[in-house]
Amino acid sequence: MKAVVFDAYGPPEVLHVGEVAKPAPKNDELLIRVHAAEATKADCEFRRSRFAVKWLWPTTRLFTGITKPRLRVLGWYFAGTIESVGSSVTRLQPGDEVFGCTKLRMGAYGEFVSLPESYSIVPKPANISFEEAAAVPLGGLNALHFMTLASIKPGGSVLINGAGGSIGSFAIMIAKTMGTEVTAVDRTEKQEMLRSLGADHVIDYTREDVTKSGKRFDVIMTMVAQSPYSGFVGMLKPGGRYLIVNPRLSDMVRSFITSRFSDKTATFAFAGEKPEELLQLKEMIEAGKIRPVLDRVFPMDQAAEAHHMVETEQRLGTIVIRIGDA
Repeated sequence: MKAVVFDAYGPPEVLHVGEVAKPAPKNDELLIRVHAAEATKADCEFRRSRFAVKWLWPTTRLFTGITKPRLRVLGWYFAGTIESVGSSVTRLQPGDEVFGCTKLRMGAYGEFVSLPESYSIVPKPANISFEEAAAVPLGGLNALHFMTLASIKPGGSVLINGAGGSIGSFAIMIAKTMGTEVTAVDRTEKQEMLRSLGADHVIDYTREDVTKSGKRFDVIMTMVAQSPYSGFVGMLKPGGRYLIVNPRLSDMVRSFITSRFSDKTATFAFAGEKPEELLQLKEMIEAGKIRPVLDRVFPMDQAAEAHHMVETEQRLGTIVIRIGDA
């Protein structure tokens, strides 16, 4: 089968279309024909073996290969059609249109992927395309996870830093369904998009230091790994919550101290990517409460360009790779 592969760590240009063995599903697995996969920052970090969160490097390098990649096919989040199922599979059947996560198996940049039925793989929302569905799991699951942790009440105030990315855009929409006032922070060119998603206030971080605005919030959520910890915690109202999506090791230590010795809570609990959460997102999409935001869809032979757009943040929404002849 065809797949976007890489044989050495490096820039986007190491990606190319090649032939790899088609996976064979085990008794508890689904063989899925992939139609689309999101190009994510995690894909880019694994491709070059350089991580925004520095403490991840040693363990991930051991997992992916020390001198060259052992897992040649990237891709964590996808949408496709069930091709066949193992003998013990009961929840899904051939022909079902699905979307979901590959977890650490990756492989969604290939025409087929074989995954356990227990993974977060559920029926695709009926009112969106495969490309749009592939753009949901990463941003949607993380946003839902952290917005649930936030325990937001109607009328509350939320600041979302790095709001123009996949997670941030879903966080805006989910926060608005909870009846909150949302302030979004990102670059100049993303301002209009953020307002279209429902942000009540938009701050351009290239022109204004939000930590010096004097404003206070019930919840602050940041996707930016280099966010100023003290600055954001200082912007919380009494009893406020600080949610760190990409924590540094120092953030983890400081979050424990903040939560233990102040009236504020800081947390970095990672999303579990549960099937029931993905089903909740499916229902919200079909009800018109939230929607994926696509920037561009690239064919497989332009995967390098897709990664370049993700790495340089030259995008307004999610970047998706169309797999095969879908």
